[in-house]
Amino acid sequence: MATTNVSTRVQKHRDTLRMSGLRPVQIWVPDTRRPGFAEECRRQCRLAAKSDMADKATQHLMEEASADIDGWA
Repeated sequence: MATTNVSTRVQKHRDTLRMSGLRPVQIWVPDTRRPGFAEECRRQCRLAAKSDMADKATQHLMEEASADIDGWA
């Protein structure tokens, strides 16, 4: 009996959201609780930083872009 009540409320909520112009979307994201996740993040960050430092054109572009942010909200 309680399951039906919950199911009804959930369906009503979903119907309301759909009537508001929204639709459900399912996305898959990395599992941050997985062993080794933090180390893999650090490894990829080091690679990205190393790559950025080696690419002078990208470094120049980033410096120009960051100099042009005055007045942004």
